[in-house]
Amino acid sequence: MVDSPSNADTLEQIRSLLPSLSPAERRVGQVVLGAPLDVLEQSVTQLAERSKSSVGSVVRFCQSLGLRGFQDLKLRLARQSIPAERQLLDEIAPEDGAAEVTRKVFSGMAGALTDTARVVDTDVLDEVAARLVGARRVLFVAVGTSAPLAADVAYRLTTIGLPATCPADVHVQHVTARMLGPEDVCFAISHTGSTTETLAAVRTAAQTGATTVALTSFTTSPLTGLVDLALVAGSRETSYRIETMTSRIVHLAVLDAIFVLIALRHQAARDALAATGDVLTEHRI
Repeated sequence: MVDSPSNADTLEQIRSLLPSLSPAERRVGQVVLGAPLDVLEQSVTQLAERSKSSVGSVVRFCQSLGLRGFQDLKLRLARQSIPAERQLLDEIAPEDGAAEVTRKVFSGMAGALTDTARVVDTDVLDEVAARLVGARRVLFVAVGTSAPLAADVAYRLTTIGLPATCPADVHVQHVTARMLGPEDVCFAISHTGSTTETLAAVRTAAQTGATTVALTSFTTSPLTGLVDLALVAGSRETSYRIETMTSRIVHLAVLDAIFVLIALRHQAARDALAATGDVLTEHRI
């Protein structure tokens, strides 16, 4: 019986299990053992390519360890390989006070935004904005910590006249994706690009002929391999901070750039925004 991941060293588990694994899973394990810290900076697709296996083999390897999946593996490796203070932010030290922690956190976020502004593909950004404007309807799909971003941008696009929705329930997202057609857009937001529910909705939308768009932190992931247009905006935290704030700030900035681009270029959007402003003033003293 495999030891619980919380009670056993993950690398030792892998060494002990290697002989009993399938050839493909064994290759995954050998790559992890050879460079565990490198794995923290990879997507599931990248690990599959590096081990000459498949995404399914990587997932089965993780499950053989008693883990839920690849992200769970990364979390376990990070906890066992990286000091706790570095899991918060590289430069933070245990003795830092509130002022120093605040400065370093804000500096890290500012750096991530500046880096993204330099590397984000503005041609893809422009095309995404054009597809959104021309769409009959726009469906945003996301779960977990990406869900609030999707809900926010759907609402904001509604304020400039675009027919955008973001169902809160993942089953409703999936069903709604099935109702899309060639004139529609399905826009997925996912930090890892590996979330099962989001991938299912995007696959379904693609089958209907809808334009599929993704905003994610990894260039190579299951999600980027599915969509027509991929916006990649990551940050240094992706190496081991799986569910943190900086990537959300970066993604929010990219979504804001799309919103502003649409509002600037289309008179109908500006007219709708003015009408929205009139409505909102009724709710303020």
